[in-house]
Amino acid sequence: MRHSIALALAICLTGAPLAAQTGEDEPSLMEKGMQQFFEGLRDEMSPALRDLQGLMLEYGPKMREFLEEMGPAMGRVLDEVEDWTMYEAPEMLPNGDIIMRRKPDPEAEPEPDTEPKTREPDLPPSGVTDL
Repeated sequence: MRHSIALALAICLTGAPLAAQTGEDEPSLMEKGMQQFFEGLRDEMSPALRDLQGLMLEYGPKMREFLEEMGPAMGRVLDEVEDWTMYEAPEMLPNGDIIMRRKPDPEAEPEPDTEPKTREPDLPPSGVTDL
């Protein structure tokens, strides 16, 4: 009887590493789900990324040239402006100038009068004389 228990225990102990190895090779349900999620995300994003790559091939050299020429001046403008939300969108004039208008300060707008206005007395129409 003791020999059969020892034999059964030995078989179980030798089989445990094999079960653990097969468990390590197979991903868990969470890992499978994350893998499917990222594959779906990649499949959905690939057309947009191809379009973006096409835009970069078309506009990349022009943007590089622009940044080489205008980069230092743009850097000075960025240093000067503290809050971009205080400005309207840039506007190009017919002569090619580009201007950025500052939005009016909300504090500069006059506050409405809260006091009731008194009515001025009516004046008699001109040309009418008292009788």
